[in-house]
Amino acid sequence: MRLKTHFPIWLLSCIAIGLATCSDLMAEESTLATPEPLPEIVDFNEHIRPIFNQHCTACHGGVKQAADISFVYKDQVLPPEGWIVEPGSPEDSILIQRILEDDPDLVMPPAGHGAALPKRDIALLTRWIEQGAIWTASHWSLAAPKPQTVPEVSDSQWPSQPLDHFVLAKLHDAELKPSPPASGQRWLRRTSLDLIGLPPTLTEQEDFITQYKQDPQAARVAAVDRLLESPAYGERWGSVWLDQVRYADSKGLGLDSRRSVWKYRDWVIDSFNQDLPYDEFTIKQLAGDLLPNPSIEDLVATTAHRLTQSNEEGGTDDEEFRVEAVLDRVNTTWQVWLGTTFGCVQCHSHPYDPFRHEEYYQFTAFFNNTSDVDLDEDWPVANVPLDPTQYNEASQLDRQIQSLKDQIWQAEYKLLGDAKAWQPVESLSAKTNNQTKVGVQRVDNHDEFHTIDTVSRNTDITLEASLPESLTELTAIRLTILPLDPETAISDSEWGFVLSQIDAELTNPKLANSDESESTKLDIQQVLIDEPDPFFDPQLSLDKKSNRGFAAYSRINRPRQAALVLAKPQTVAAQARLKITLKHRVYLLAAFSLISKRGHLAVTDDSRFTDSLTDEKLTTLRERLRHLENQRSKIKSVATPVMKELPEHLRRPTHLFERGLFLTKGEEVCADTPESLPPLILESENHDENGAPIATDRLALAKWLVRPDNPLTARVAVNRVWAQLFGVGLVATEEDFGSSGDLPSHPRLLDYLALRFQNEMGWSMKSLLRELVLSSTYAQSSKSIPESHQQDPRNRLLSRGPRYRLTSEMVRDQALVAAGLLSEHHLGKPVYPPIPGGVWKPFHSGDKWNSTKPGNEQRYRRSIYTYTKRSIPYPMFATFDAPSREFCTPRRLRSNTPLQALMMLNDETFVECANALANQMKQASDDPREQIRNGFLRVLCREPSSGELDDLIELLETPAMESTPEETAVSKATPAERKTETQPNTSNQPLRVIATVLLNLDEAIMK
Repeated sequence: MRLKTHFPIWLLSCIAIGLATCSDLMAEESTLATPEPLPEIVDFNEHIRPIFNQHCTACHGGVKQAADISFVYKDQVLPPEGWIVEPGSPEDSILIQRILEDDPDLVMPPAGHGAALPKRDIALLTRWIEQGAIWTASHWSLAAPKPQTVPEVSDSQWPSQPLDHFVLAKLHDAELKPSPPASGQRWLRRTSLDLIGLPPTLTEQEDFITQYKQDPQAARVAAVDRLLESPAYGERWGSVWLDQVRYADSKGLGLDSRRSVWKYRDWVIDSFNQDLPYDEFTIKQLAGDLLPNPSIEDLVATTAHRLTQSNEEGGTDDEEFRVEAVLDRVNTTWQVWLGTTFGCVQCHSHPYDPFRHEEYYQFTAFFNNTSDVDLDEDWPVANVPLDPTQYNEASQLDRQIQSLKDQIWQAEYKLLGDAKAWQPVESLSAKTNNQTKVGVQRVDNHDEFHTIDTVSRNTDITLEASLPESLTELTAIRLTILPLDPETAISDSEWGFVLSQIDAELTNPKLANSDESESTKLDIQQVLIDEPDPFFDPQLSLDKKSNRGFAAYSRINRPRQAALVLAKPQTVAAQARLKITLKHRVYLLAAFSLISKRGHLAVTDDSRFTDSLTDEKLTTLRERLRHLENQRSKIKSVATPVMKELPEHLRRPTHLFERGLFLTKGEEVCADTPESLPPLILESENHDENGAPIATDRLALAKWLVRPDNPLTARVAVNRVWAQLFGVGLVATEEDFGSSGDLPSHPRLLDYLALRFQNEMGWSMKSLLRELVLSSTYAQSSKSIPESHQQDPRNRLLSRGPRYRLTSEMVRDQALVAAGLLSEHHLGKPVYPPIPGGVWKPFHSGDKWNSTKPGNEQRYRRSIYTYTKRSIPYPMFATFDAPSREFCTPRRLRSNTPLQALMMLNDETFVECANALANQMKQASDDPREQIRNGFLRVLCREPSSGELDDLIELLETPAMESTPEETAVSKATPAERKTETQPNTSNQPLRVIATVLLNLDEAIMK
């Protein structure tokens, strides 16, 4: 087809239809099916379960179980527990009787609850019962993949990979033939875009075509190996993964302020480039912090589950959004690794699949004891070196530092927790410095203070008490802070506390002939606490310039203790009284003051406390720790949120939420996986009262996900890769492998690839991709043949090659490559390419979008490095269907809108690319035909036809091209120069129009 010659008309056409996508993006009219004969053997999953899901489970499913009947669970339908079906006897089965019932009060489904079952469905149910009502143990996706024999096919010359045999056998069954192979140039562009997200350069095209003419297969192999070794490979496939784990550079809710997580994005890119096996890739992201001696990279990997949204808005409940984050981690884990819609089980049992309500919370228990909370600070964090070459040095220092901290804390905690060392104070009294009311009550063998009603900011609580008569010397004071309601707080935590400063003194009895008492200020040298790695340094409670210190930040659900160790033993006079002032200066979100609401005191004369300050071993450890921390501080680093478990004695219980509401807690549950999937292999050192091992951590869960007998993980991973290459997965519903999702188009092929991926390829993503792109299936021409299109409109049988619109990132990056602008700088902080005026209006005024000027390399970085703000998605990406990354996005749904054409014609980036592309074309030759040919090769990676050349030459010579000169930023010859000229350039105006035409062609944005 020749291009239209009248430029203004053509331009309007470009706006309207220039981005029209191929037929696989359009709705297809279903063909009328002829009546099908009943299968000889009725399969439960293939034939019966869909009938139950369509007609029965709305009333008798996982959510609503009318009459205590659920067609999701075998034991409620079949004997011995069930009574709905009598295997072998349809006439005695209540199921058939009620379906055929004439009485409108008895017939199923009842009137108003759906249409009567079609005759074929009734016949299927009847035959299934006649054949013994064999209820397959689980849905196909919950059964382990089965080893598959490669099918024998008559056309033995066509397959180039084993997978081709499966595809060809399916085509033969449908009486279809594969399409001819695509041309070498088409295949190279397709493969380059799929593997690295960029089109081939002119040099790469020339080298490939030269080799392709000599040996096509060798040329393909060499090209694939080159592409897989390119650093751009990790950027392309890292972008796919970031959709899954909802990566963004902002926090999402409330102010949606910045969050420094770009080191995780770089880790993902590096992991793909290094071909980190998918099982290790999985384990590190779910539980890298729990691996033995975790490295910096192991910790950064866990940022995957710190990408949950947080809410800094004033008045929000920290615990509510902490719980939301935990549940989001559960749902994301199931979507990403298991391809299952597990989120609905939060409120009720799954409507269609065998996942019970309580199993959701058993799974939640794996994530419920991380120490992160919904706060601005993003704690806990890892200090990740800016320079990756310092990772090893930093990891070694961090391990040494952590080892020293553990040794010191273990010794200090042993003292703190020695119950025999402590004696409770007596006759406790309490008062405050403001409107906060405080009382005292007797509990067991000690007095406790407690606040009454609401509390005020900046509250000081002053406690006075008598010391035990037997105490003649004081070495330490133990402060125990509790929740206001200790019993309920274990499962429903309360706002915590921060002790900004602590003052302590002894008041001796009145002196003879004096009305005044003698007070001695106690010199507290050290604070020992019950937490090995606190958010705030507890020693800051002794610093008058600080408002931080010993804390339960930001929630408290169990008693917290600290020992205030005196610099030296203090003599205690008879009848002396202890006076302690607890100062609180921290509040959150303008509404929640972090105040000690309940607590008690104890004292000791045990010399081990004061001796610990000068203990030779501890002193050596502390000096070594200070030296290493000083050494570590010299490595420039960025604080990156990571996962971290609470210590055992501070762990939270996990309860079932009634109807999904976190305020309405049901029974307590332990960490476990659903019964319908293989059980955990427990390797934990912890055991229950019967001696059985208990595994409650994320590491056990991560290993369970990648076990060989897990039926979903490998299938889901292979299907995701297949969908990226072919436009639709073998299971079209990438997000749903369950009963409500699509059946696999090639179930045997899916099992074959899943087992091969995990067993033979060792979970190597590069090996999987190499095999797929070197297949004859992938190499087919994407040209639609009428016969195959009529029978296979969505190309589910793979009768032709893949053809669909490029992702938003590829559309932009391709334009930069064609224009010679793309930066070769990899990894690093987010960048800010041009953005339309009026778009950037963040809630947080300090969040600036400072676009670099034309010519600056940062302006032309790959799209994966663009700053991602959830509340203001980058307009070009959003227009081309990129997700906002608020939640996991298993697959992008492609659209076709006029906005896409308008974006490519008018967006600053594409205008600049058109200018630079015109400049490249002009420098290629003085001959207009050669200039256009150069543009074709840069954008479409192919030679233009004579008709296309004629059309564009005619357009080039159209009088309308002689327009008013305009000030335009044009990038000069090579990316290395990166200079910009801004000047009237009438001579380049026609070529700029041709460049715009090429960049906006349907073929340019299609693969």
